[in-house]
Amino acid sequence: MNFNQHEIRETVRQGYAEIAKGTGGECCSSASCCCGSSNASVDAYAEILGYAPEEIQILPEGANMGLSCGNPTVLATLQPGEVVLDLGSGGGFDVFIAARRVAPTGRAIGVDMTPEMIAKARHNAETFRERTGLNNVEFRLGEIEHLPVADNSVDVVISNCVINLSPEKPQVWREIARVLKPGGRAAISDIALLRPLPESVVKMTEALIGCVAGAVELSDTTQMIQEAGLVIEHVAAGSTFLDAVETTYGTALSNIEQNLPSGTSLRDFIASAEILAKKPGKTSCCCL
Repeated sequence: MNFNQHEIRETVRQGYAEIAKGTGGECCSSASCCCGSSNASVDAYAEILGYAPEEIQILPEGANMGLSCGNPTVLATLQPGEVVLDLGSGGGFDVFIAARRVAPTGRAIGVDMTPEMIAKARHNAETFRERTGLNNVEFRLGEIEHLPVADNSVDVVISNCVINLSPEKPQVWREIARVLKPGGRAAISDIALLRPLPESVVKMTEALIGCVAGAVELSDTTQMIQEAGLVIEHVAAGSTFLDAVETTYGTALSNIEQNLPSGTSLRDFIASAEILAKKPGKTSCCCL
């Protein structure tokens, strides 16, 4: 099956709606994590990606759905008082973690195109407020290609295994540049290709929802970033994502690997990428 842009967006929207409702069977980290894995499994997965146990434990139940492939909240070195925007915020996992880092004077905003995810995140936000006393989170329905966010209004944009899902990646990076304040930064965790995937994998719906089929090579991403007017400060690719999947979920990605050429594995094709980019200019000073 070949996907056009509309079909990709609707396939992703439907897949993640099912995940939000607990009926989906595909996601970035594994098939099992989206349909009945224990909290211990998804928590262990997050810890391998670099999340601290104490910040995971305070989250509302269901906020961590095992959809990560990195830890952009650490990469971003968030500071108190900053406004943070999470692209593809899901159940609110990174938003809640960011909110604690920028609180109480900062703000964390999540944007997701799936109504079911927004509903889940807003429900989780009530629990988050009760547990932390913080009232600095907000979730907005919208597409990351057309962010419902004002120009020059955000200190930090984060995203965790989401941009690869977009059929219009250059537009996403232009939107990131638009909403960032001068001097603001983008900290992105995502999946990158080491070499082109076989057509048999690209056509798989499971691979698309699983954050593999939509990935592009890192050189293509850096070009998009630069063309959007951002300055790249750090780019790295590694095996953290696949290490975490294999350690926590074993053969969860085996259906995808079965469609690879004989003698190869996903490690020959994909890597977890971390990207830090900055919008030129000086961050406005809050001092008088």
